[in-house]
Amino acid sequence: MPPHAVRLHIQDRHVVMDNGIVQVTLSKPEGIVTGIRYDGIDNLLEVLNRETNRGYWDLFWNPPGGKGIFDVISGTSFRVIVENEEQVELSFTRMWDPSLEGKYIPLNIDKRFILLRGSSGFYSYAIYEHLQEWPGFELGETRITFKLRKDKFQYMAVGDNRQRLMPLPDDRMPGRCQTLAYPEAVLLVNPKFPELKGEVDDKYQYSCNNEDNQVHGWMSFNPPVGFWQITPSNEFRTGGPLKQNLTSHVGPTTLAMFHSSHYAGNDLVPRCNLGEHWKKVFGPVFIYLNSASTGNDPLFLWEDAKIQMMAEVQSWPYSFPASADFQKSAERGNVCGRLLVQDMCMSEDHIIASGAYVGMAPPGDVGSWQRECKDYQFWTRADENGFFSIKNVRTGDYNLYAWVPGFIGDYRFEAVITINSGCNIEMGDLVYKPPRDGPTLWEIGIPDRSAAEFYVPDPDLVHVNKLFINHPDRFRQYGLWSRYVDLYPEADLVYTVGVSDYRKDWFFAQVVRRKDDGTHVGTTWQIKFKLDKVDRRNTYKLRVALASAALAELQVRVNDPNAPRPVFTTGLIGRDNSIARHGIHGLYRLYNVNIPGVRLVEGENTIFLTQPRCTSPFQGLMYDYIRLESPPSS
Repeated sequence: MPPHAVRLHIQDRHVVMDNGIVQVTLSKPEGIVTGIRYDGIDNLLEVLNRETNRGYWDLFWNPPGGKGIFDVISGTSFRVIVENEEQVELSFTRMWDPSLEGKYIPLNIDKRFILLRGSSGFYSYAIYEHLQEWPGFELGETRITFKLRKDKFQYMAVGDNRQRLMPLPDDRMPGRCQTLAYPEAVLLVNPKFPELKGEVDDKYQYSCNNEDNQVHGWMSFNPPVGFWQITPSNEFRTGGPLKQNLTSHVGPTTLAMFHSSHYAGNDLVPRCNLGEHWKKVFGPVFIYLNSASTGNDPLFLWEDAKIQMMAEVQSWPYSFPASADFQKSAERGNVCGRLLVQDMCMSEDHIIASGAYVGMAPPGDVGSWQRECKDYQFWTRADENGFFSIKNVRTGDYNLYAWVPGFIGDYRFEAVITINSGCNIEMGDLVYKPPRDGPTLWEIGIPDRSAAEFYVPDPDLVHVNKLFINHPDRFRQYGLWSRYVDLYPEADLVYTVGVSDYRKDWFFAQVVRRKDDGTHVGTTWQIKFKLDKVDRRNTYKLRVALASAALAELQVRVNDPNAPRPVFTTGLIGRDNSIARHGIHGLYRLYNVNIPGVRLVEGENTIFLTQPRCTSPFQGLMYDYIRLESPPSS
């Protein structure tokens, strides 16, 4: 039988899109998803919630210098954009005018919902626009939230190795749990599922890098039905491929995160000023529904969702959104080339930048893409021969940026690249020269923008999430910051080059030390190394790449821990909050520290790394990689 035609039912307070597979009910004119009927289930969304608290776009914003305001975006006018047997597209708009100043963010917002014939799910996207004459704002977060039925959806999947039976929202209520160091983290003391007793639940344990955050969601086992959020492109997400965002968490809640300051802080809060025109399309994303025959393994639903995700990625950019603001494939351009690395201390020949991250992002400084949060970015990975191809780039002006795992620093192609419709720009061979003054004397870690290779301890036995036992993401366990004092009860970490192993002897984060009275003190780590001879007339270079910083400071001293002035200090840096939020990286920072040869001695030397800021247990640093180079003349 041919697929059922798409039908639209417009009622007094609701509008229903129906293609015979899925039926989506939205409030009119607000554009809140109040019901999703699928596979015999009247509503996949939580019917115990108010209609306004089921499926909605939201944002968190503030006027410049003002307090933050959470806003469930509610449309004030509704219209049908497309209605035929193949497709329905609906628009719910909220237009801004000066009478709304201080109440709503100064944006015109157009939320769109699309249902296609034969599709087991629906799409949503939105166009945000700020006009020049309007007041400024800061946008902390925007996303789509779906709250599913807790009696059905109890098994969550965020990745092949990150899926589990989840606690119920009731388990986070007083009497059933104990709040830990912050409200998001609780210890389950009397959960509905007894096997979860004694586990920690925290939504940040399920965070994900943008590059890996393409499909996640929930499964019901009775009946076997899946609810999946598929994001086919990262072009509208902010902060590049390594930016971390929330996914799904206890609720049961599924999020389509477009923009947030998580794991980055104020550096990733877009600011729009009076006199500035800004417009951006977020999405479309796809809400995919699937089902399995009774008796089949319900985990098939996850495998099927991954296949559907790949199909959505292949069909990006979609041809069906009706808004002219969403550029179709023919309107976009392509860029290709090859990236090589030149590091004379490693090889006289060019080194192939295999696996390099290469991206097009708005013009800026070297590495500015990771803090860019207003426009579009387009990223790919180079192949094993360093060749890259970035397809379907929206028209506009860009810089080409790159970074190469195994090498420090960032590449930027100097000239601005203008993308026109239909262009195919061949860049040829590009050569990245990573920072380097002289040969490596020693190094600690792997330059990959993450602290994952360092020593990540087991959690204490009362704060375990069983999912992350013997898991590659063991850093996602709660409370690991407190294990530092258990491992180093009397004195701070000392690392001896040539003897110590960074995988066992370098704690994953330089955290503060908790004292018996509950206060904290800063910590000083030592790197001990021998030099047979010292070039006292020249300068050595210490390269310190940080994977994350949270209200921290790095002071570097050489051979004198009590020197009143350090050789180098970063000053106060970072609001990544990766330590508390179970991340292994935040924003990447590279510091190049000059060490005069007169500070070093023949024989044993010590570099002291002090992090003195200590008003909270979550202040500290994560290192990516450290290297000492001899002077070039040596």
